[in-house]
Amino acid sequence: MLQPPHSSMQVAAVPAQRVPARDRDQDAPWHTEAVCRRDEAGLFFAPSKEPTAARLSREEAAKRVCARCPVMVECREHALLQPEPYGVWGGLTAAERRVVLARRRRRDMELKKAARATNRIAQAG
Repeated sequence: MLQPPHSSMQVAAVPAQRVPARDRDQDAPWHTEAVCRRDEAGLFFAPSKEPTAARLSREEAAKRVCARCPVMVECREHALLQPEPYGVWGGLTAAERRVVLARRRRRDMELKKAARATNRIAQAG
């Protein structure tokens, strides 16, 4: 289903209304509302041996699609929790997701370290 990216792609200028997760049909999986299901599938995954300039252009076009998606946050969290190693998910490239995951790991380590220090102080006091 992958198609080569098109340079003349048009993306809606006005973002779609976001529907809060609590107002959506709770029985339907989040991805049924994903805008990318209706757009160019080839935007979100790189063809083999894609030149850098073409990749950057394709990723920016994919991010514009994500920006108007009502389930962007759910998609992003899915990609971070799996973790998805390829493609644009929730408006982030694979490299950007690796950065987010590294920051989360660092933050979690710092929180655990602070909790241990607080526990030591509480036990000593």
